[in-house]
Amino acid sequence: MKARLNIVAVSPAAYRAMAGLERYISESSIEPKLVHLLKMRASQINGCAYCLDMHSKDARAHGETEQRLYGLEAWREAPYYTEHERAALEWVESLTQITQGHVPDDLYERMRQQFSERELVDLSMIAVAINGWNRLAIAFRSEAGTYKPQQVARGSDG
Repeated sequence: MKARLNIVAVSPAAYRAMAGLERYISESSIEPKLVHLLKMRASQINGCAYCLDMHSKDARAHGETEQRLYGLEAWREAPYYTEHERAALEWVESLTQITQGHVPDDLYERMRQQFSERELVDLSMIAVAINGWNRLAIAFRSEAGTYKPQQVARGSDG
């Protein structure tokens, strides 16, 4: 598949706006390994090859296991995700598939048991960001396979 355009070259201001949201997320209350799992799951739902490539590499750079990455699409059945992760995955799935019933009250109540209000905002911003990136990458056919993750300091989550 041939790339259609490079958003950075065509509209640096649009890219900077999205990068600002990413800066917020990188400083948020959500640990980087979970951020990348959530972004990967939304990208699976949306079918974004570029973002799947990126976030699988970033998740591995932050210490994520191959088993958990391979099992991510079936996280409800896989025993190796925590209740905290399951709640976050369900939240991001609900926001990604917003036309399939919005965000049910019972999900919101379950989330309130697992996360603070600030964390709920942070999780929602992750969903907003990755869904936006997915749509840009799909629309402009960003080339999957070219992404190289930054080095993560040993012993660091971020």
